Amino acid sequence: MTIRIRPTTRNDAAALSAIERAAGERFREDPELAWLADGEVISTDQHLGYVERGLSWLALANDQPVGFILAEAHPSSLFIVELSVDLHWQGEGIGRQLIACVADYARKRGLTALTLTTFRNVPWNAPFYARLGFEKMTTLTPELRRKREEETAHGFAYETRCAMRLPL
Repeated sequence: MTIRIRPTTRNDAAALSAIERAAGERFREDPELAWLADGEVISTDQHLGYVERGLSWLALANDQPVGFILAEAHPSSLFIVELSVDLHWQGEGIGRQLIACVADYARKRGLTALTLTTFRNVPWNAPFYARLGFEKMTTLTPELRRKREEETAHGFAYETRCAMRLPL
């Protein structure tokens, strides 16, 4: 099996929602979060915005799209908006490779960290990122405070989520 990471193109954008939906199936394992498997996914138009800003990367397994990562530039960090790997491809190191790709991108632009928000106790969320070196943040930047407020407005219980940072 050959895994390749490359910038997402406009032609790839339509396939990304299906990957996110397939990745979300994993939430069915947690009865309290199973509703996320049927929740909204990022639209093709939204994906195209990330593509146009150069902040979307695609993982291909044997030339088939199986995962993606989206980012947004903050003043000193690159914020991971979404990391999705098709459920059938999870556990193959694809998520790690996507994170390594955005870390390299951020370093080349002089940014000092990767940041994200995620579920504290879901095994494939905060514990996964902690294994990669991300640390839970106690002091939030204004941008991360705003992200946490947006999550709460979208129905995520504040205490179930956390912000994390990977120094680069």
